[in-house]
Amino acid sequence: MGRAMMGRSSRDQGQLFYSFNLEEVVPDDHPVRAIADVLDLSWVRAELAPHYSSEVTPKFVSPSDPAARWTGALRDAAFFAYADNYLIDVKFGIIMDVEASRAIRQAEVGASKTMLVRTQECFGIRPQWLVGDTAYGSAPNLDWLVNTQGISPHVPVIDKSKREDGTFSREDFIYDKARDCYVCPTGKTLTTTGHIRNGDLLAYLATVHDCRDCPLKPNCCPKTPQRKILRSIYEPARDVARALAKTEAFAQSRRDRKKVEMLFAHLKRILRLSRLRLRGPSGAQFEFTLAAIAQNLRRLAKLVARPPPIASVACFA
Repeated sequence: MGRAMMGRSSRDQGQLFYSFNLEEVVPDDHPVRAIADVLDLSWVRAELAPHYSSEVTPKFVSPSDPAARWTGALRDAAFFAYADNYLIDVKFGIIMDVEASRAIRQAEVGASKTMLVRTQECFGIRPQWLVGDTAYGSAPNLDWLVNTQGISPHVPVIDKSKREDGTFSREDFIYDKARDCYVCPTGKTLTTTGHIRNGDLLAYLATVHDCRDCPLKPNCCPKTPQRKILRSIYEPARDVARALAKTEAFAQSRRDRKKVEMLFAHLKRILRLSRLRLRGPSGAQFEFTLAAIAQNLRRLAKLVARPPPIASVACFA
């Protein structure tokens, strides 16, 4: 007997999610509980606490495509969507690869890595430099581009070290690479223990004694006993991106990026791809790939089917 596969389900989306509580599942007489009475595992729970989620149901779930992401990236009314990611040769305006992802920054950065690796494996092509917006300027991504792929990142660096309260920012301190420390405007040093915080940050601290007697303390750390500076373990790659941002090549790549924006504008204005007709990530990937093929064919027609040059005609008086 056939079963209809299209249309909206009469049931809600609760069947797609579940809640699980270990305390409710393990019986009172289970041996695990006897072990728990002897061993103090509170430290384990404390370590895992940030990863617990008391509510697993998303705030918004699409009734027609639960994998779609609720996004307000266009700074307008939010909607469910997938992100269309392109890897483009900006010299000729050719789309080298396409990858569908969730409409969040982390997924889009992951898609860029997937496309770069796949393009190298399929065509043996690795770009010398990569153009992207600030979303791709995170420290781990810059490190992957510079040190793993050997690609020059023409990408603005995500940097939140600039202070807006008038006190010294990190750029007012000099980093001494040989001693692995920062030197403040008065010549005092800020050192680190080497402990990594939040995955990629090192904390450099001045001594309380140096800061307490410093005449520049009101301009440096007026509300704390000592000055602290956070430095990413990927800072060398960030420095490479900062240096590139001051070059003419970077300025030219920013101008070339208009070709990228034009292709996305064509998706909606010419190809009318404002709404997907297939569901799920695989459906989005299929439609985005077809659209990229159509855009490449359109570009190829412009490059190949050029009118013959007009022959010059001599004029005699």
